[in-house]
Amino acid sequence: MYKNSKLFAVLSYITWIGFVVSFLMRDRNDTLVRRHLNQALIINLIGTVGTFLTKAGGILATGGSILGIACVVLSIMGIVRAFNMSEKPLPYIGEYTLFN
Repeated sequence: MYKNSKLFAVLSYITWIGFVVSFLMRDRNDTLVRRHLNQALIINLIGTVGTFLTKAGGILATGGSILGIACVVLSIMGIVRAFNMSEKPLPYIGEYTLFN
């Protein structure tokens, strides 16, 4: 394992700022941080879409709220797995890879 793997893996789930800091400061060969960065990116993108849907109002607001709640739950699960240094993928989103 690398020196700051746990720190950057956990930090990646904490807002877009934490994601960017983890992405820029991580060791490029660290597979643990790479997996958590991928999952955090997907969660952040889904959360952003949920925010826009909530702002749209009407029936879309309900869908946006559901997406927001799902993102919070997945983020908490991701933080716990990152803290335990587990590379087990999160449900529904863990198998997708957006960058290498």
